[in-house]
Amino acid sequence: MTSRTAACSCGQLSVLVKGEPARVSICHCLACQRRTGSVFGAQARFSLEGTAISGESKAWTRTGDEGSKVTFHFCPTCGSTVYYLVEGYDEGRIAIPVGAFADPDFPPPTFSVYEERMHGWVHLPEGMERMR
Repeated sequence: MTSRTAACSCGQLSVLVKGEPARVSICHCLACQRRTGSVFGAQARFSLEGTAISGESKAWTRTGDEGSKVTFHFCPTCGSTVYYLVEGYDEGRIAIPVGAFADPDFPPPTFSVYEERMHGWVHLPEGMERMR
């Protein structure tokens, strides 16, 4: 079984996941743009079962456009978001920013959301499932 480790910039906070991601997606919402400092967020969702979190995190919760609460866990030393949990949706899964794996061979995204907020110069691979 495949295992991968996601970590913050300083290495203090990490998450070990087992198996392949249930979904890898890109989100173009304004909140993800602000959270990442980039033009979209890329995240992978894994089963919480068998996940091992190491290190200290601070948490921040925000309410999404549809009313669900998302709790982001980030390193209190370097500030990197390492994982987050979505209340009332996809429970039993953990979402991890793809960049936290620092793995150029990580599986590509298959789903794109909030495309009405996508920057005009972004071009995504053909065949992705899309939600405007």
